[in-house]
Amino acid sequence: MSSGSAAQRILTVCLMPVAIFFVAFWLLPVTRLIALPAAKGWETYFAILTDPRYATSLINTLLLSLVVTAATLILGLAVGLYLAKPKVMGRRFLLSLLTLPLSFPGVVVGFFIILLGGRQGAVADLFESLGLGRVTFAYGLTGLFLAYLYFSLPRVIASYTAAAQSMDRSIEEAARSLGANRFQVLWDAWLPQLLPTTAACAAIVFATSMGAFGTAFTLASKFEVLPITIYNEFTNYANFPLAASLSLSLGLLTWLSLFLMGRWTGGRVAL
Repeated sequence: MSSGSAAQRILTVCLMPVAIFFVAFWLLPVTRLIALPAAKGWETYFAILTDPRYATSLINTLLLSLVVTAATLILGLAVGLYLAKPKVMGRRFLLSLLTLPLSFPGVVVGFFIILLGGRQGAVADLFESLGLGRVTFAYGLTGLFLAYLYFSLPRVIASYTAAAQSMDRSIEEAARSLGANRFQVLWDAWLPQLLPTTAACAAIVFATSMGAFGTAFTLASKFEVLPITIYNEFTNYANFPLAASLSLSLGLLTWLSLFLMGRWTGGRVAL
């Protein structure tokens, strides 16, 4: 047996577990997911567009994800640029403190919001002590927005800080020598260099917000989002074809956002 044939056999043996894993845990489930809605009729594939309830759930998810993405980018950019300054005292400590929420899963983040704005939360206790009744915000749009922001912001801060530290400062110095003010320096010198980081962060935050389940499951009792709608369909109603259709819609929208972001940046962003 030649050395080439032996190497080929070893490579085949090594690739077999990968191929089995790919077929069993990706190809077969995805194929089943795509075929399942047809069992209830082809119109099931378009239920998210034809049924007002599911369309509303999709719109809620899209709007919430877009707002969270915009707010996260603005706050993350401001904090990241500040932490990237060389003379910031305790920068490493501040960065480690701000990125601490990365260690918490979505359910814990939702619990934090309940402790703050739930029926037994700190805000409710404060308003009751002022004679204004027990004010809550944890179980609707406000609670979801704060939880998603809390969950996404540390990742964006860390990314912007690293990107800002590696910027070419000569461009900033040239802009200032030409009389540029702070806004002009930000717009003309910093943002073009931070464009790949901005695009990557936007895509990741948007995709994460679209598919977030643990946080939404904890808080979304007054504001339904698509992951909860999917969960209710296959858990409470055993409507697997419809749940598969909604899952396909959610997956396609998330993939499309990632694809368009990669095209917009000319492939400079690794998503």
